[in-house]
Formats: sequence, C-alpha cells, structure tokens
Amino acid sequence: MYDVLILGGGPAGLTAGIYAARGGLKTAIIELGMPGGQAASTEKIENYPGFAQGVGGYELMNAFHQQCLTFGVGFIFEEAQQLDLSGAVKKITTDVKSYEAKTVIIAAGSKPRPLGVPGEDVFRGRGVSYCATCDGAFFRDKKVIVVGGGDAALEEGAYLTRFAAEVTIVHRRKGFRAAQIAIDRAQQNEKIRFELDAVIEEVLGKDKVEGVRIRNVVTNATRELPADGVFVYVGTEPNAQFKHEGLDVDERGYIKTDNLLRTNMAGVYAAGDIRTTPLRQVATAVGDGALAAVQVEKYLAE
Repeated sequence: MYDVLILGGGPAGLTAGIYAARGGLKTAIIELGMPGGQAASTEKIENYPGFAQGVGGYELMNAFHQQCLTFGVGFIFEEAQQLDLSGAVKKITTDVKSYEAKTVIIAAGSKPRPLGVPGEDVFRGRGVSYCATCDGAFFRDKKVIVVGGGDAALEEGAYLTRFAAEVTIVHRRKGFRAAQIAIDRAQQNEKIRFELDAVIEEVLGKDKVEGVRIRNVVTNATRELPADGVFVYVGTEPNAQFKHEGLDVDERGYIKTDNLLRTNMAGVYAAGDIRTTPLRQVATAVGDGALAAVQVEKYLAE
C-alpha cells in the first residue's frame, strides 16, 4: 500500500515524486520507458529557468530522476493498463501486476499527434519520425521535411540542419505559432526553406520514404516533393491508453482538473501535459507536479 502512486515519469511526475517523498509519503512512479518523458528526448531546452545557456533535455531529466532516487522514490517500470479510482483505495493494474495506493497523481503526459495521412504508418521508422534528436543523425546529407508551425517544428527543424543537406518546413498557414526567436533562427538558416499554406496529403515511397505529396490550401494545386525523411510536429494528444472509468476528460481526452489539480474523483489528481491546460512546457509541468504532491499531503492529513 502506497501513500501515492504517480503514473508517468516526465517532469510533472518526477517533481511530484520529489515533493511527495520529501514530505514523508511512501511514493512510487509507474513509468513504461525512460524517466523524463518527451523532455528527455529534446536536444536542448532554452526556456527552463536557471540555465542561461540552455540545458540538454536528457541531462535535465536525469537530474530530476537522480533527485527522486535520493529521496527514496520507488520506480516501477511497467505499462499501466487499468485504473480503478472510485474507492478509498485506488488500484493501478499494469501488464505485470496490480498496485494499491491511498492517492493517485496521473502525470502520464502527451505524445506526438500523427498526421493521419496515407503512407505515414507504412513508413514509420523507415523515414517517418517524431523525434529529431532520436533520428536526425540517420539523415546526414539528405533532404528532410518538417511538418508544423510551432516551437517544436522550427526548433527541431533547425537542429536537423546539423545533419541534413536541406530542411523544408511545411506549414498550413503563412504565420507561425512559434516564439519569434525560433522563427528568426529558422528564417536565417541557409539550409531551411519553407512551403507555407501547404499540407501533406500523402507520404510516398517503396521500401522507405522517397517524398511527399503536398497541396496548397489556397489554390488546391498538388505537387510532389522529393525527401528522405519526414519529421512530424503537429501537436500532441494525451497518453491515456489505459482504461479509467469515471474520470472526467475534455473532448480531446485530456483530464479535467480544478485549480488545485483535483479531478472529479476524490484522492485523484492530474498534473502536466495530460490535463486540460493552456500551456504544455517543462516549467508548467514542474509547477503542476509540486502542487499536486502538496495537495496529496493535505488530502491524506485530512
């Protein structure tokens, strides 16, 4: 019996673990993969306070992980499959066994949203990728396409120019959602070109990616662009593949909380990217994790 089980080992979950364990609670984090979540696969994080020159995502998340271990947080590297949250005792069933706790913090994060076009699934891992830092080195001296108009698309596009001969950013509008500094860097990079007011309709190839078919949303004209790789950054969707009856979620599947991160179920909290929130950043995830853990302490005390 744990005082709190935390589902997810990204920045929100790791921070919650630090605060909960430091507060004297018997704490464990259930995480399928490497601690750190999406942040750990980010090549460089420039907007996390305290690092004037930026910090590597893996480096920062490894420090979070080590701090958890220092305070005695347990780690359960299994896949959560079902949450039973309605009773006073909460139960999380994984692919291995079941665990019980007095409270649960759901911090499972989010994952890249797919484009949903023909050829994407066929060539996943054979030219279609969602992580430039994971796969960028495979495209040395090749042509790649980056899809999206936010910070991730422009920053990872710039990162890919370390390897690729040419990076084409395809975005459905003329304007970008990214921070101005990311836009400026991309526009000033000689290896980056832009296809604006355009969407990808199909990923083309035989055994691997050989190009894409794009459509101009203004003229409806289509044409093919040769490419060796396609990197997709068109937003995220919640990591909520586990069953969770009775938990309130929004139309996209993100968990609803109040301003104290309480869900509609007593003793159950949500933190970080998996909850309905206007901003999904490492800094906001850290704040969520701290607040959720403090609320758990108060709930247990009462």
